[in-house]
Amino acid sequence: MPIAIKIENLSKQYRLGLISTRTLSHDMNRWVQMNIRGKEDPYLKIGENSGKGGSTIKDYIWALRDTNLEVEQGEVLGIIGKNGAGKSTLLKILSKVTAPTTGTVKARGRIASLLEVGTGFHPEMTGRENIYMNGAIMGMSKAEITRKLDEIVDFAGVGTFIDTPVKRYSSGMTVRLGFAVAAHLEPEILVVDEVLAVGDAEFQKKAIGKMQDISKGEGRTVLFVSHNMAAVMDLCDKAIMLQNGYLQNRGTVNEVVANYLKSSDHIDISKEWLDVEKAPGNEDIKLRKLYAISPTGETVDFSLTNSSFGICIEYEVLREIPYFTHGINVYTSTGIHLFSSHDNNTYQKETKLKKGLYSTIVWIPGNLLQEGNYLLNVATMRYNPFQVLFHEKDLIRIQIVDTALNSAKHEDYRLDIPGIIRPKLLWDKRILKQT
Repeated sequence: MPIAIKIENLSKQYRLGLISTRTLSHDMNRWVQMNIRGKEDPYLKIGENSGKGGSTIKDYIWALRDTNLEVEQGEVLGIIGKNGAGKSTLLKILSKVTAPTTGTVKARGRIASLLEVGTGFHPEMTGRENIYMNGAIMGMSKAEITRKLDEIVDFAGVGTFIDTPVKRYSSGMTVRLGFAVAAHLEPEILVVDEVLAVGDAEFQKKAIGKMQDISKGEGRTVLFVSHNMAAVMDLCDKAIMLQNGYLQNRGTVNEVVANYLKSSDHIDISKEWLDVEKAPGNEDIKLRKLYAISPTGETVDFSLTNSSFGICIEYEVLREIPYFTHGINVYTSTGIHLFSSHDNNTYQKETKLKKGLYSTIVWIPGNLLQEGNYLLNVATMRYNPFQVLFHEKDLIRIQIVDTALNSAKHEDYRLDIPGIIRPKLLWDKRILKQT
């Protein structure tokens, strides 16, 4: 595939505390040193580490540093990283909102950007006028824009307000119209920042579907920045991870997201709270230990996709109290709530639990969870009326490892089944008629 974007040795430096990146005296000094004396830029030397976003020398900070990247035409590239990693700076350089300090960017075709709510919109102009203005900026004729106008308005869902000044739009309406303009005016490259998070769930689904159509159906290039890993994995085939201004990792979206989550994930596989005062819970019940066990009762760090495992919850009742029961919530590492389960061995309402240590085990069957990491919430509650006593989130990480099927028939075969879960269901085969 031809290269749509080529980035070479790209760096961006900002001066802290000022609107501009440099002062006139610094500009003159830089010009004299580089153009008259033939020396290196005096403000590009790496100094002390700022601890966030790059290296500094006095008042300077690197938002991007020595970035090299090629993006193929038709590729949907996810760009992920923590806040301050340089994601938005990279998109602003690509969109020509700001210029790089060093390095070059080469792009084939027109670039449409949606970097923040109202990007490129004039607040005093109507939605219709802003559509024509944005199209003209992109080099489109009035006839081309008119041909797309109804489709843009319909997609954005702002038909009633299309002749109203944009300053009267809500943030959601503005971002819907902004995305519709950027996506429908036939750019060769579409650049979208986290701004889609402003839209409602229905619009986000429409926007992701449109970006998939642009890339797969029309062969256009999409760069997508988001902190929503589920959206990145749903939309993108490849991804890059930025960290402190450096391009830290590039590969398939699953590999890069897994590395990002691993680097960000400080949740333990098991936990034990020795100090009852610091243990999660409430004034009556405290969690003391939480861990996974195998079917034979051994403590494990992970489980195979085809094997069941138990979550052992050990807790302490600090004084005699009325009955309660337990519940768990299991989430994917990207924040999708997979399922909940409540203990069905419900105590009678008049039952009292005495002070002491207790444990309960909830068994999760094999052939249910996909390979990956899952987060566990634990709660206690009462019924009639329903009352949550406590609900502790993201307590431990459950790691599931895929099962390799090694046999003569399936040599080096890996059971890569798509979907969020992978249940082993009963299939009932019947012969209705044979001839």
